[in-house]
Amino acid sequence: MKDSRFPELIYNQIKKLEQFGTKETCKEECTLFASGDKQYDFFVILEGKVRIYDAYNDEDIVVHKKYEFTGDSGMLSHRAAQFDTIAVKGTKILRIKSDQLKEAIRKNSDLSDVLLDAFLLRQETVLNEISGGLKLVGSGNSTETYSIRDFLEKNHIWYNFIDIDTKEEAKDLLEYFNLSESDLPFLINRNSKICKNPSIEQLATYSGVLMDFEDKIFDVLVIGAGPSGLAASVYAASEGLSVVTIDSEAPGGQAGKSSKIENYLGFPTGISGSELANRAYIQAQKFGCNISIPHRAQSLEYNKNHFTVCATNGKLIKSKALLIATGAAYRKLPIDNVQDFEGCGIYYSATGMDVSNCANQDVVIVGGGNSAGQAAMFLSKTAKKVHVIIRGDDLGAKMSDYLVQRINASEVIDVHINTEVTNLFGDHHLEKITLTTNKTEKSELETSNLFSFIGAAPNTVWLNDIVVTDKKGFICTGELLIKEKLTDCDIYKKREPQSLEASIPGIFAVGDVRKGSVKRVASAVGEGSMAVSQIHTFLSEF
Repeated sequence: MKDSRFPELIYNQIKKLEQFGTKETCKEECTLFASGDKQYDFFVILEGKVRIYDAYNDEDIVVHKKYEFTGDSGMLSHRAAQFDTIAVKGTKILRIKSDQLKEAIRKNSDLSDVLLDAFLLRQETVLNEISGGLKLVGSGNSTETYSIRDFLEKNHIWYNFIDIDTKEEAKDLLEYFNLSESDLPFLINRNSKICKNPSIEQLATYSGVLMDFEDKIFDVLVIGAGPSGLAASVYAASEGLSVVTIDSEAPGGQAGKSSKIENYLGFPTGISGSELANRAYIQAQKFGCNISIPHRAQSLEYNKNHFTVCATNGKLIKSKALLIATGAAYRKLPIDNVQDFEGCGIYYSATGMDVSNCANQDVVIVGGGNSAGQAAMFLSKTAKKVHVIIRGDDLGAKMSDYLVQRINASEVIDVHINTEVTNLFGDHHLEKITLTTNKTEKSELETSNLFSFIGAAPNTVWLNDIVVTDKKGFICTGELLIKEKLTDCDIYKKREPQSLEASIPGIFAVGDVRKGSVKRVASAVGEGSMAVSQIHTFLSEF
């Protein structure tokens, strides 16, 4: 049976692709693109062979033959190539530039299905089955190292972590590059170049997830790539609007931190928040949306004609309409030394790398919402014991019933009601916590892994009160707006604000950042898609 990662294109599909590219013959063996290249071309093999070579493992991943094609999902963005692609002597190829490939995919659904299915499967194989990519050397107990790993994991960047605490290879690399432990963490690229203590921005630039934009006024700027922001990105781009989407961390928002979502329509066996976000991320770029991570909005200016957002690294992004989907961040435990253990014992999401770290250990989950429940079930697969800590006396007050039933049925999970974490102890890493039950009863629990999913504070400080919010900072839209606080403008003299429109015409708020929103993935996606219709209405008023 033909491997679905490497399908053969049929005659009609190749004829369609020929309209978007040029035919070439490689008279000698040549490298079509190398690992680390950005915006590399797409190739269909018409005759001959093309090798996909993995320099890290010194082997061919696959040899593409007649009517097969190169590439993966990184081709739809500015992400760097992961392997060398080498055409053997005499090979005939069809070369298509990345922008032309996107156009071909948008115009031909049969090509879109074949190419995107193969791209996604290839990405999954690379991330889960092949050792290699960027080498990250650091300590598993280091906050700085955890931050880098967290960014790489959530953005689906291929890498290999070498732990100085457990692997001799890490110590050998320190010696080979004449480095000391004070230089940790450091990255090694395919050319053996070293980057000591890399910033997230440096890492994002190298891997290609941080991109630049044209100096023009876009139709829509989406701030936040959670479910609502990604939905808006997909719908706006698919309807021909010019769209830029930025996010400070990774696609998915709080939903991206969910290990398994089972109540989202259309996925009866469930889907991880990370996978759902990654598919939406690729889908938006398929339609031409520009997505850049990490870009954090820092300030907003409004000059009656367009909005200007100043993002991190001083980048100014201009747009006619602005969609705010910045969501809400989990609150920190109200304990003085909580920051000492963030990334080295206290975490705000449960990912694949956390499962191995928690094997045969006691794990603590603080919070009673769905994210906490999903994390508890996810980590219970390997943990010795999972302790769920809630302040109230009813686990079902904020958690879906199917999760409550599973937690109650689990022999690995214990639920502590009317309980709070009141103290944290540890030298360089979390070692022990104090639990206080019913305000007075204290007990101690040894743990090095505490996952916090409590409360929600809206990410709206950067707006500097330019739009109307409630006392907690959630953005008021539509009927919730107080009319006398509406901006004095011609548009609102003619009509009421639309349901997702803020106090300034052209600013829309969706998802968790909006006052009155339902904190569920499905409703966030619905709001994101609905906002695009309202954006069209606003743009028609220009």
